[in-house]
Amino acid sequence: MAKRFHALFVAALLATLPAASALAQAPNAQGPNTQAPSAQAPNVQAPDGTEPKVDPTPEPKIAPPEPKIGPNPEPKLVEPPANLPRPQTGDSKINIDKLFEALKIAPTEESAKYVENRIWALWLAAGGDTSNLLMGRVKTAMEKKELDLALKLLNAIIDLKPEFVEAWNRRATVFFNNKDYVSAIADIHEVLVREPRHFGALSGLGTIMQELGDDKGALEAYRRALAVHPKLEKVPELVKKLTEKVEGREI
Repeated sequence: MAKRFHALFVAALLATLPAASALAQAPNAQGPNTQAPSAQAPNVQAPDGTEPKVDPTPEPKIAPPEPKIGPNPEPKLVEPPANLPRPQTGDSKINIDKLFEALKIAPTEESAKYVENRIWALWLAAGGDTSNLLMGRVKTAMEKKELDLALKLLNAIIDLKPEFVEAWNRRATVFFNNKDYVSAIADIHEVLVREPRHFGALSGLGTIMQELGDDKGALEAYRRALAVHPKLEKVPELVKKLTEKVEGREI
């Protein structure tokens, strides 16, 4: 069954990798003996001696206004969903390894999302009761845009439990929202040292690289994320666009 899912996934992945000109007005046709009209019409009278009626000058056509294009949405780092399943009991290391194996061969986006949420649940549960309580306060602070408070709470969590991967990842998000990209990248590095398969951190690194204008670095980070999570939301399309931009279109 796994081989069948893997074949379906490979086929789906390969399938994803495969100026308006202005209209010129034609000139009015004229006979061989006609002359182009002068700027001032000649004074010609009708046979009865009356002045001929001249049509008023047509009003110039006004081009329709160009459609308004809204601003690009603010880039965001990948965050865990609000509602997550309860983490599995038993050895979390064995469970998460099996989940990553399933994530690579998930045949549909829905099944991949289900596995992804279970991985997030294990990551968040790894902090323990005290850290999880503080993480709940971090979430509330971030929702209220109280980034300074969120940062203080995350500093306390990391001091308490530095092996808690999701605290580093969440602090990277706070730094990113503060436009402190250097600190955000440093925290993402801490995440990847502890969990190299963290697709959220890898995707976030790609977003930061794009913000810094490093398309090549962003492409590398996004590709690493897809190697772990082939159906990560929006990332396959980003990889396709950046590949064309950085490496050019295939001939």
